Amino acid sequence: MTKIAFLFPGQGAQTVGMGQRLAESLPAARDLFDRAQAVLGYDLAELCFQGPAEDLDTTAISQPGLFVTSLAALETLRDQTPEVVLACEAVAGLSLGEYTALVFAGVMDFEAGLRLVQQRGQAMQEAADRQPSGMVSILGLQREQVESICDRARQPGEVLGIANFLCPGNIVVSGHNASCEKAAEIAEAEGAMKAMPLAVAGAFHTELMEPSRNKLAGALSEVSMRSPAIPVISNVDAQPHDNPEEIRELLVRQLVGPVLWEDSMRWFLGRGFDSFYEVGPGRVLRGLLRRMDRSLPCENIAC
Repeated sequence: MTKIAFLFPGQGAQTVGMGQRLAESLPAARDLFDRAQAVLGYDLAELCFQGPAEDLDTTAISQPGLFVTSLAALETLRDQTPEVVLACEAVAGLSLGEYTALVFAGVMDFEAGLRLVQQRGQAMQEAADRQPSGMVSILGLQREQVESICDRARQPGEVLGIANFLCPGNIVVSGHNASCEKAAEIAEAEGAMKAMPLAVAGAFHTELMEPSRNKLAGALSEVSMRSPAIPVISNVDAQPHDNPEEIRELLVRQLVGPVLWEDSMRWFLGRGFDSFYEVGPGRVLRGLLRRMDRSLPCENIAC
């Protein structure tokens, strides 16, 4: 019997034009963008549909944009294949996408989730603005090699560490710019297929995000949360959690710790999940899953 899981994308998947087709063709999707404008106080739809890219790519805008657009894509599934939505047995989201997953699973409502995402994005942007920092994707090396590279590339007094374990041979490091540049240089010298800086504002999922921790914790404390209707796999430990207080704590820890995406996918595979849907912009999550098992179907719900 088929076991279905939904996967929600994270920051970096945004692109100008996302959500426009959905909003023009599906009233439920348009309604989400209208409700988002009331919560955020600005026209998110215009930024998603028209850009400019330099505005949409900022952390403070891209995170709400991806959250709303992914939920709009979910409305396509509800409209066209409601039986798939009803059959979904577990969900996960990459970093920001975990908030989308929690809303789908009924932990919090749309408006509460959007306010959290807005505050998270603003806090992360502010933390990033304090330090010249970034992230580098390293392809083709194993975890132990990347950990060794971080130890050697880390400049005196700087931060550098693994931020994302995405799939075998795809690991992202995060830290101060000089250390990131050195890590890319060493990785390529040691045979990495590619060491590519990511278009993000700062060193996410490291201690450089510590200034945003208290702000997010405060925002989370004000949100009413329920136990999830279906398992939501945490980025922090690749396990589901039922207790809303645990979920709050894990969302705060997610800011400053690595994302265990590969382990999260292994949770699904170990429990017989065999049909996946990437709900939202891009096809990154489908690609990561196929690196683990090319036989698994993963349908992208386009935006």
